[in-house]
Amino acid sequence: MKPTPFHYIAPSSLMEALEAMSQHGPDAKLLAGGQSLIPVMNFRLAHPAVIVDLNKVSELGRLQATPAGGLRIGAMVRQSYLEHSDEVASYAPLVHEIMPHIAHSQIRNRGTIGGSLAHADPAAELPVAMVALQARFLLQNSRRERWVEAEDFYQSLFTTALELDEILVEIELPPSPRRTGHAFMEFARRHGDYAQAGVAVTIGVDENGYCRQARLVFLNVGEIPMVAGQAAAALVGHSLSPELIASAAMYAAWNEIEPTGDIHATVDYRRHLAYVLCKRAIEKAVWRATEGLSHE
Repeated sequence: MKPTPFHYIAPSSLMEALEAMSQHGPDAKLLAGGQSLIPVMNFRLAHPAVIVDLNKVSELGRLQATPAGGLRIGAMVRQSYLEHSDEVASYAPLVHEIMPHIAHSQIRNRGTIGGSLAHADPAAELPVAMVALQARFLLQNSRRERWVEAEDFYQSLFTTALELDEILVEIELPPSPRRTGHAFMEFARRHGDYAQAGVAVTIGVDENGYCRQARLVFLNVGEIPMVAGQAAAALVGHSLSPELIASAAMYAAWNEIEPTGDIHATVDYRRHLAYVLCKRAIEKAVWRATEGLSHE
């Protein structure tokens, strides 16, 4: 099938794009990489009257480290660029680790970070990474701009805090404190398929190896990235023994996620996957956080 007719706008600046969205509002859709929008338009699941193409807006393609040691990423930065960027590997290793899990290289060559985040697919990897890293998003329209925490950005299935005339302009990742480890794990039937379940973990430890901070965020086991706050809190202030890690992972899998069953997996199977993946990811993050302690 082919999409229904639409009016095409290709602004060359962010201000032009914002003005186009202000003028057309609910009738317009933003085109970034097109990896999600074009298929749903071809199947006529979406039929926008106006397409605003962001590919000529150079302001949205910037990536730079912040003086504090964080990272600012323009919404139109390609996923493949994030995958191979030395800056991302250095300043945001969790993002670097996640990138090869996203679909296939051909998809990543066109897909953008902003497009994936704004699409809000519960099975997508990038939203989970942003929530785990406590990123914040810059949203802008022709009248104002505002910052929204990644955890507050996701509201329900395919629904975000973006207003109809707003554009996701930039993502800001905070600096990672010393002795912080990360890990990402997911299970998919084939490489490139959507995962049955997955988890992004960050663990911070003090100079004695006790947990001072933890984040556990799951994908595809709820309508939004699922934050296991109580399980993470149970780790803080303790030495991270195998028993405590297993207990926290079990609690998260059976109390803090909301998986649904389908033809690919039952609810219990997804909970089991979440438990196993979470346990292994915490162990890996702890190892990464503590491996440098003996050298300090």
